[in-house]
Amino acid sequence: MSSDQPTPERGVPERREITVRRAPKYVPFLVLGGLVGFAAAAVIAYALPGDASYDRGTVYGFFMVPCAAAGVILGAIAALILDRASVRRARRGVVESVPETEHPAAGVEIITEPAPEPGPAPERTADDGGEPGQRS
Repeated sequence: MSSDQPTPERGVPERREITVRRAPKYVPFLVLGGLVGFAAAAVIAYALPGDASYDRGTVYGFFMVPCAAAGVILGAIAALILDRASVRRARRGVVESVPETEHPAAGVEIITEPAPEPGPAPERTADDGGEPGQRS
């Protein structure tokens, strides 16, 4: 067996084919949809003419729940559409693992100095409340 042959001790670089794509985060879309729903409920309650027998705050509270739910649903649909579009734009790539022996920090031992012995506490001076730094 020659020395050029990979051995289990040296590690064999493993090659994998992967798919790389940009996927949207769903939570921001859901939150933004809910906020748009709250705004739509405010427009319905305060900008449109209404019945004088109902308080505008009551109308806003009544429309807030269905409008926010509809906004969350629309935000989720928008995120799903963008997720499907990102699948179409996905790129293929090949990655190779780096064995530990080839890593720049491999075989380097980190030496830390012991913490100094605790001694008497330093004297405290009165602070004038100004900015930190030199005191006069």
